[in-house]
This record gives sequence, structure tokens and C-alpha cells, in this order.
Amino acid sequence: MPELVLADPSERDDLGAFVARAVRLDAQSVVRLRNRPVGGLLDAWVATPFDTLATRTVSGQVTPGDVTVSGTDLLTGLAVVRSDTIDPGAPKDLMWRSALPPAEGWQQVDRLPGAVVSELAEQGVAVARENTGPHGTPPASLLDQTVLTVSGSGLDVKVPLRCLFALSGMGFLGGDDVRVTATDSWLRIDARFGAVVRRRHSMLPLLV
Repeated sequence: MPELVLADPSERDDLGAFVARAVRLDAQSVVRLRNRPVGGLLDAWVATPFDTLATRTVSGQVTPGDVTVSGTDLLTGLAVVRSDTIDPGAPKDLMWRSALPPAEGWQQVDRLPGAVVSELAEQGVAVARENTGPHGTPPASLLDQTVLTVSGSGLDVKVPLRCLFALSGMGFLGGDDVRVTATDSWLRIDARFGAVVRRRHSMLPLLV
């Protein structure tokens, strides 16, 4: 069975808040836990309903070093059992279907005032409520609309509304500046309490 050890109670609370938000957005969500090669840090990843990834980094280690578990099981382990070693639940690696971005090659594009990003996210939520689809969710055409274009390091990066939805839904925005970084293929937005990551371009189908 996997084992999770976090550096201190505050790291447990941070990871618990992250997982709770993910489960609130999708009760069936799974969480991928990955050790970083150095530094004693652990990255937690979830796939949000907005077709973006969300991630939070905490001080700790998991064994094995890359494992996917149920969000509800992990939340139970974090909230109920207060021992040093946490049981995150049985592995569910086959349920993780998203590619993860590269660890290297990121370039800083811009820094944005957190208040501006929060306001744009609130405006987007208001518009979405007026334009929900048949299943009670905003249409993809609305979520894909570009709300910001930022430039830097020779890159022009478009930020779609779905990224702001993910930042808001995961509770990442906290007033601090928001940092936008990118590779040729990926966009990452780091806010106070976590980051949202999304491919900048659609995957091309493989020719057969």
C-alpha cells in the first residue's frame, strides 16, 4: 500500500485543502502524487472539469514515488488519521489519463495583479451562469474564449476563460500577483495557493 509522509501539520492542511477543492468540483476525481527528484518536495496533480490540470506542491514524500489515488480516500486519510504516516488509499494509476507537463524548459512570460485576475474570473463566472448548457455547465465555446493575452520571453500566450475558472474553482486566487510561464506547448499560471496548467495547442491526431 502507498504511504504518504508530510513535513508538518501545515503541509497536511495545505494538501487537504487542495484535495477538498478537487473533490468538491468532481466527487470522482483522482489525485496523482509525485516526488520531485530533489528537495523533499511532493507535487499533487488533479484533472479539473475545465479541461485543465491543477497542482499544489507541499513538503513531503510518497512511496512509491509516483502514484495515483482516489481523492476521497486521500482526503479521508488527511482529515481523519492524524499520525505521521498517512494511508492515501489504494493505487488507482489506470484512472489517470492526462499527460503531465515537462519539469524543465519553462520561460516567464508575465506577472499579473491578483486583483485583476480575480475580477476577470468573477466576470467570467457571471457570464457563464447566464449561458449554461443543457447539463448546467458553460459551453466549451465560452470556456475557450481568450480573456487575456500576455507577452514575454519571445512568447505570446493566450489565456482562455477555462483557466480562470479552474483558478477560481480550486480556490487558488488570494490577492498576490499571478505568474504566467510557458513552454512551446504548455501554459502555467501560478497563484497564491496553487497552479493551473494547460496545453497551449490541441494534440494533433496520429496518422495511421
